[in-house]
Amino acid sequence: MPLLDRLQAKKYVDQIFISDSSALAEEKKIHGIEQSIPIDFLKNHWHQNNKLIFIGSIGAVVRLISPFVRSKENDPAILVMDSQAKNVVTLLGGHKQGGDRFATELASALDADPIFTSDSFIKKRIPLDCFGEGWGWRRGGGNVDWRKLMISQSKEQKNIIFQSKGSKLWQQLTAASNFSFLDNNDQIPSKNIDLYIGQETINGCSWHPPSIIIGIGCERNTDEKMIQRAIEESFTKNGLSLLSISCIATIDKKNNEIGLLNLSKRNEWPIYFFSAHQLSKVKVPTPSNVVMNEMGTASVAEAAALLKGSERGRLIQKKQIYYSKNDEVGAVTIALVEVKIPFAPHKGELHLIGSGPGELEMLTSDARKALARCVAWVGYAPYLNYLDSIRRHDQVRIDSQLTFEKDRCQHALDLAKEGIRVALVSSGDSGIYGMAGLALELWLDEPVESRPLFQVHPGISAFQMAAAKLGAPFMNDFCSISLSDLLTPWNQIELRLNSAAQGDFVIAIFNPKSIKRNWQLKKAVDLLLEFRKPSTPVAIARQLGRPEESIEIHTLETLPFDQVDMLTILLIGNSQSFIKNNKFLTPRGYFSN
Repeated sequence: MPLLDRLQAKKYVDQIFISDSSALAEEKKIHGIEQSIPIDFLKNHWHQNNKLIFIGSIGAVVRLISPFVRSKENDPAILVMDSQAKNVVTLLGGHKQGGDRFATELASALDADPIFTSDSFIKKRIPLDCFGEGWGWRRGGGNVDWRKLMISQSKEQKNIIFQSKGSKLWQQLTAASNFSFLDNNDQIPSKNIDLYIGQETINGCSWHPPSIIIGIGCERNTDEKMIQRAIEESFTKNGLSLLSISCIATIDKKNNEIGLLNLSKRNEWPIYFFSAHQLSKVKVPTPSNVVMNEMGTASVAEAAALLKGSERGRLIQKKQIYYSKNDEVGAVTIALVEVKIPFAPHKGELHLIGSGPGELEMLTSDARKALARCVAWVGYAPYLNYLDSIRRHDQVRIDSQLTFEKDRCQHALDLAKEGIRVALVSSGDSGIYGMAGLALELWLDEPVESRPLFQVHPGISAFQMAAAKLGAPFMNDFCSISLSDLLTPWNQIELRLNSAAQGDFVIAIFNPKSIKRNWQLKKAVDLLLEFRKPSTPVAIARQLGRPEESIEIHTLETLPFDQVDMLTILLIGNSQSFIKNNKFLTPRGYFSN
């Protein structure tokens, strides 16, 4: 597939320009792209939040963009690729504009090599000026302060960091060992700090987790400017940063309040609506009979903010009424609730990763792309071990134990609800006896507005890899059955085995045997022998894709039960399956006529 098609198919680009001098000029006809002058294209797309991918030589790109380069704060991210997609280079905007992260994702998806020259990547440091974005935080502070901080970090000075809000998982990274973390007493220390992570406004570099919920009530047709001023004054009064806003909460009668809706959209603050009945059940410090008569609940601002904050919330500003000034219209009531755990599901992402049987070569490009995007990897420790060689220095791994699947999935979902980009890793394919189903159940139990992005990335299952190494055992109808009765009653497993045997399905047996569960396999084989010949081929595939890999072929009659464990998958042939020249084949039937 041509490179441009690949970029479009993977949704990395939404507009393509090809100059007449490009080696890819012939692809114009394929994509229906009109001729354009490069300078005009750059004039129209040289924006701070853009990411521009150039295909060609770095020298040509430098000459082309040089008239437009102004500053790291205003320039877009510039990436350069060769026409064969072998290398991806971040030229500009590696940190603040997310160029390095985007290059990593792009390279993972295209099986290219990302090439970085930034100090943080070369020396495996956490890039303090951009790392918070993956954790769902917003950046504060002036450009001069950030330049000073990044210079001091490049000189390997011990930066002092104070964090009062947001996940501290990142502090466990080896790359964070050179930082000095002050104890959290919820009060910003008087001594100088290099970086603050919390909800308050400071002079200097800061990251702000989404920890403040704004409860709003207003007169009908109150304008956007009036609401904005009320919020700003409330935050200034409490020493809070607007960058720490999680969301807005109000009564559902305001779901068509134009000023409020426009404010929410412009600032990218999600807005949540509650009925008067829901709000009336919330205990508030300052109920109002006037509001009760008008709205059907004694409180809107306080009740909505507290209800959205649920048990996590603490009222830090009781309702305060702001009246219009000058040319403003309306009146606004503001209440503020602080939540202990940040809440930003609209920013969070939960990616279900199938890591394949074991070899990194078996990891799909889609899974690689998602892993590159996530800052936190959650999974059973041995599965994460197989992926650790491709984990970046700024990515956290959160190990889980066997049989703690529900806790593992819930933890990953909770992190994503904070606004964090999370990868939940299973072996093989996460949708085949993996974590995708359980994670989806938990996700569906959440209110719609509290759900982060949920995406499943396919992986190669052990039965597919076993089949590929053995020949072609699944050329006709087949099924997979797990012998684990921890979650499925044995009588139901037995029924499925019986049906598969009678239907002459080729069968992949997962979880055939464990130390505590050692009788089910013998029972299953005895059942299958009622319908199949003792000479039916059976493959034992163990530790696929790992150094200890072994594959043996036996029959139903000679199956060595002592060689089977939880790291084994069995492939059991049907009445047509046979072994020839050490290859396992189930004919499709092309030569039967």
